[in-house]
Amino acid sequence: EKNISPAPPHPHTHAQVAWLSLDEGDNDPTRFLAYFVAALQTIEANIGKGTLSALQSPQPPPTEAILTSLINEIAALPDRIILVLDDYHLIEAQPIHDALTFLLEHLPPQMHLVIATREDPHLPLARLRARGQLTELRATDLRFTSSEAAEFLNQIMGLDLSAEDVDALETRTEGWIAGLQLAAISMQGRKDVTGFIQSFTGSHHFVLDYLVEEVLEQQSESVQTFLLQTAILDRLT
Repeated sequence: EKNISPAPPHPHTHAQVAWLSLDEGDNDPTRFLAYFVAALQTIEANIGKGTLSALQSPQPPPTEAILTSLINEIAALPDRIILVLDDYHLIEAQPIHDALTFLLEHLPPQMHLVIATREDPHLPLARLRARGQLTELRATDLRFTSSEAAEFLNQIMGLDLSAEDVDALETRTEGWIAGLQLAAISMQGRKDVTGFIQSFTGSHHFVLDYLVEEVLEQQSESVQTFLLQTAILDRLT
């Protein structure tokens, strides 16, 4: 079932927020655009009806013409809106990249797109960056500092770690939030947390399961083989 949902208004801008979770099946341009409009309709019910009709036509007009009509409707909205496209790395179809590029090039000022992806999307990032139209949050921006890790582990996860243990775990995980959470779950009820932290690596079964599901299984067969063959090495140059 497709996850298309409204979200609470952004607390600082008071913009209306919609969320669209993508999957491999959304590489069909017509399906992608239909879900795109459906996400917008969680904010404004009447928007994009003409777009949906055009997409269902036996001979639909060019994509740019369809998008131009949708852009004009967005421009007429009275409030700011934010649309989140989650898991965009699953989109490989060039026509969709082209459609989103056209949309980004003509986006009305009251609309913002948030694209969550595990790799750089096939969009004109350099051009958008040069125009000041792109804000990027990368892995380094999302890593927890020692103080953030301490707050998360002790206050959120209910642990009682010393500053030394927090620093050691933050170093071992490089501030990786999922790693910190998996470690925290594993430490629940343990007496020797210091010993656990010193032994906590990517081979821990919680981390291993996560990496297999979220990283390894997403790779091609040749990349999977290479990773498995080299995994025994501590360092590869």
